[in-house]
Amino acid sequence: MSPRGNNRDDPRVAALAAAFDRRTANAAARPGGRTADPARPPTPPDDVGLIGRPTAQRTEILQALADCQEFISAQLLHAGLLAAGSRVGLSTVYRTLTALAAVGRADVVRDANGERLFRYRPDDDHRHYLLCRACGISIPVDAGPVETWADHMARTSGFADVQHTVELTGICTGCTTAARAGN
Repeated sequence: MSPRGNNRDDPRVAALAAAFDRRTANAAARPGGRTADPARPPTPPDDVGLIGRPTAQRTEILQALADCQEFISAQLLHAGLLAAGSRVGLSTVYRTLTALAAVGRADVVRDANGERLFRYRPDDDHRHYLLCRACGISIPVDAGPVETWADHMARTSGFADVQHTVELTGICTGCTTAARAGN
């Protein structure tokens, strides 16, 4: 299953909308409006200011992204926000996610179809992930050797401001097992 689409009948959209609704209800009930999810660090309010004027829509998009456990497409994030009652536009979601990636607050990978998927990055650490092409689950990988190699290439080539993109994809154990059981 690809993490694409914006169909309101999609169970992923319904799950996102339910999560966003719970977050909104939790935030309204807590002092200061912050959501209490011990599994994820709170979204620093300063992150919105990193991408320009802090608006309610940018804050809503950032919080929704931070609430997602896996990589998500802009379309699916938008659909979840709409299903939860938000009025944010798809172009605003795209611009906000792209801006978050540019300032290092979102990791970006591409799915098998080339669509960009985003995941909130709570700190400045650059990360790489291994992404399942079947279900979209991701796991962080040790990026030390890649970073060392990229730094070495920058030093020895004479290039400045070297950036890199590493895409690691495969089929996770769960999907491999399911595929074998189905044959």
